[in-house]
Amino acid sequence: MNKSIYSKLAVTNIKNNRKTYIPYILTAVLTVMMYYIMDALARNKSVGDGSLRACLNYALGVIIVFAVIFLFYTNSFLIKRRKKEIGVYNILGMGKRHIAKMLTIESLITAVTSIAAGLVTGIVFSRLMYLILLKLLHYNVEMTFEISPISIVRTIALFAAIFALTLLYNLMQIHLANPVELLRGGSQGEKEPKTKILLTVFGVITIGIGYYIAITTESPLEALMLFFVAVICVILGTYALFTAGSIALLKALRKKKSFYYKTKNFTSVSGMIYRMKQNAVGLANICILSTMVLVMISSTVSLYAGMDDIMNTRFPEQFKVTNYAANAEGMEKIDRIIKEETEKAGVTIKDEISYRSGEMSAILEGGKVRLEESGNYDVIDVVELSVIPLEDYNKYEKADVSLKDDEVLLYMTGKMYGKDSIQLGSRRYKVARELKDMTLEKKNKSNVMEHLFIVVPSLKQVEDITNEAYGDSEMEDTWTQKMGNVRYTVRIDFEENGKKELSAMEAMGDRIVSEAAPSFCESREMSIESFYMLYGGLLFIGIYLGLMFLMATVLIIYYKQISEGFDDKERYQIMQKVGMSKKEVKRSIRSQVLTVFFLPLAAAIIHIAVAFKVITRMLEALNFVNVSLFLTCTITTVVVFAIFYAIVFAITAREYYKIVN
Repeated sequence: MNKSIYSKLAVTNIKNNRKTYIPYILTAVLTVMMYYIMDALARNKSVGDGSLRACLNYALGVIIVFAVIFLFYTNSFLIKRRKKEIGVYNILGMGKRHIAKMLTIESLITAVTSIAAGLVTGIVFSRLMYLILLKLLHYNVEMTFEISPISIVRTIALFAAIFALTLLYNLMQIHLANPVELLRGGSQGEKEPKTKILLTVFGVITIGIGYYIAITTESPLEALMLFFVAVICVILGTYALFTAGSIALLKALRKKKSFYYKTKNFTSVSGMIYRMKQNAVGLANICILSTMVLVMISSTVSLYAGMDDIMNTRFPEQFKVTNYAANAEGMEKIDRIIKEETEKAGVTIKDEISYRSGEMSAILEGGKVRLEESGNYDVIDVVELSVIPLEDYNKYEKADVSLKDDEVLLYMTGKMYGKDSIQLGSRRYKVARELKDMTLEKKNKSNVMEHLFIVVPSLKQVEDITNEAYGDSEMEDTWTQKMGNVRYTVRIDFEENGKKELSAMEAMGDRIVSEAAPSFCESREMSIESFYMLYGGLLFIGIYLGLMFLMATVLIIYYKQISEGFDDKERYQIMQKVGMSKKEVKRSIRSQVLTVFFLPLAAAIIHIAVAFKVITRMLEALNFVNVSLFLTCTITTVVVFAIFYAIVFAITAREYYKIVN
C-alpha cells in the first residue's frame, strides 16, 4: 500500500470526526499551555524561594497528574466513537498493521499540533499570567519576561510521553478486538447491570464517614489532619453511589408501577438503567471536578478578600519583640532601644505590654499538664503553654492579685478548664481563679492549638517549670546557645499607622536583633509582603486550577452529550416507529438529559454545603476567621458556577438533539 495513503486517511479521518477531535485538540492545547506557564513561573528567578515557589511547584504536580488522567479519559471517548469506522476499514481489507500505521499518523498530527500550539500560546500568555500574579502579590517591580528553555523541554517530554501512551492504549484496543466487535464497538449498549447491594452500602458508609468528619470536626488542627481522609471517603462514596446506588434507585423506581408506566418516565428510567454503568463514571467525574472548582475558588477568593481580617488576627498589635534570654541586661537594652527609636522618629506609643514567660508545647490530659513529649496522646491534647510570673501579670493587667506558693491563675483561650487543681509537670497547684479574659489574648476557638496561660507566684517557679520541660539540652549553633528558658516579650501599638511608624519599627527591629540577641521582631506592616506572597499565590493557583478543572468539566459534559446522542439515536427512532410522537420523544429526551446531567451539580452543591464547616476550620489555621465572608464567597461561586454549568449544558444539549433527531 502506498505510504502516502496513510497520511491522507489520517487527515481525512480527523476532518470527518471533527466534532470529537477539535474539542480534544483544543483541550490538549490548553493543558499544554497551562503546564508550560506554571512550570515557567515556578522557575522564574524573580519569584524567589519562599512560600510562593512552593505553592507553584505544588500546583505543577497537580497539573501533571491531571494531564495524564484527563487526556487518557478523553481519549477513551475518541476511540469508542472510532471503533465502528476502524471495523469498516478492517472488513474492507485493511490489516490491523495498516490501521496501526494510520492511527500512529493521526496521533502524531494531534500530538504535534497540540504541543506546538500549546507552547506558542503558553509563551505568549506567560507574560500576562506573570503580570496577573504580580498584581495579586502587590509587587511593584519591573516585569522581566523570560522564555524558559528548560520548561519547553519538560513540556515536550511530558506530553510526548502522554500521547505515546494513549497511542499504545488505542493500538492495544484495536489489536485485541475482532472486526465484529469493532463494528459494534461504538454503538453496543450495556447489558442491564445487576443491583450491587454491597457497593451501594459501601458508598453510603464512605460518604457517611466523610460527612460525619466534616460536620463533627471542631478543632482547626483536627480539620487539617482529617480533611483529606474525608475527601477520599467522599470521592469513593460518590463513585460507588453513582455506579451502584443510582442503579438501585432506578430499579426501585421501575418497581413503582404508578411512576414507571408513564410515557416519559418509562423511556427515561429504562434508558438510564441500561446505560448507567457507562454513565456513572463520567457523572461522578463531573461531580468531583465541580466540587473541586467550587471549593478552590471560594476558599482562595475568601482568603484574599479577607486579608485585612487575617492580618488583624495574626498581628493583634503593630509591633512585637521576643527576646529568648530574659536577663536584666537584655531587657534593659530592648526598652532603651524602643524609647530611643520612637523618640527619634517622632511617634507616640498608645499601648505597651511587656512580660516574661516560659513558652512550650505540652500535653493536657484532664487535670494534668505533661511537659515531656513521650507517651500516647491525641493531637488535640497538645496545647501551647505560657507560664507567667505574678509580678508581670499584675503589671500588664494593672491588677493587685496575690497568690500563695501552691496557687495559680489559669486561663484558656478556647474553652473553660473547670477544675480546682492542676498538675503542672511534677508540681501540683490549686487553681485560685480561672480567668474569663486576658489582655494577652482574647477568647478565640479558632486557634490551631489551644493556648493555656498559667500565672505562677514567682519568676523562680517559671524557671523551674521550664527547666523541667527543656532539661539540659545542648544547643549546637551560637544563636541557640544564647537562648534561655524564659522569654521577654514586648507588644506595642502606636497612635497612628503611617510611614513614620513603619520607619521606627524597622529601625527598632534592626537594632534589637543585632544588639539584644537572641531576639526576633515582627510587625503587621513589615510582614504584609510575605502574607500577600502566600495568599496572593494561593488565589492565583486556586483560580488557575479551578479554570483547568472547569475546562475538564465542560469537555466531559460535551463528550457525554455526543456519546449519549449516538447511543440514543437508534432507540428513539424505534420509539417513533412503534407509535410515540415527536413531542413525546422530545419530552422523554429532555427529562432524561436534565436528570442525568444536573445530578452531578446537585451532588456537588450538597458536598460543599456539608464540607462548609470543616473548610472554615481549615481556613482558621490560616488565620481566616470571617465566616460570613466565606459564606458569601461560597454562595456567589455556587450561583455563578451553576449559571455557567447551565449555559454549557444548553449549548452541548443542542448537539445531542441534532444527533438524536
